[in-house]
Amino acid sequence: MSKQDEKPQNQLNIELPEEVASGVYSNLSIITHSPTEFVIDFIQLMPGVPKGKVKSRIIMSPENAKKLLKAMADNVGKYETTHGPIKEHGSMGHVIPMNFGGPINEA
Repeated sequence: MSKQDEKPQNQLNIELPEEVASGVYSNLSIITHSPTEFVIDFIQLMPGVPKGKVKSRIIMSPENAKKLLKAMADNVGKYETTHGPIKEHGSMGHVIPMNFGGPINEA
């Protein structure tokens, strides 16, 4: 086997299916948790429509949730270094009456 044919042992091969590659738009996320998992619901709210729709739900272990938090902080920092500070336009607070057994946190 030549060096070109050898794969590094730590290489991770990730497939991105075509139907997932285009992504899903979300302008609200709700995070809940239990002792064993974090649940992140990505929601799409349309202006003037009082009802939102969960477009995607991601469930992960607390360890992976912490890794995601660190990765997001790192990426937001890199973004702001390149493009300037991201402006926050207020917060909805904790007015969304959804509770799946854990504290409600909005991101």
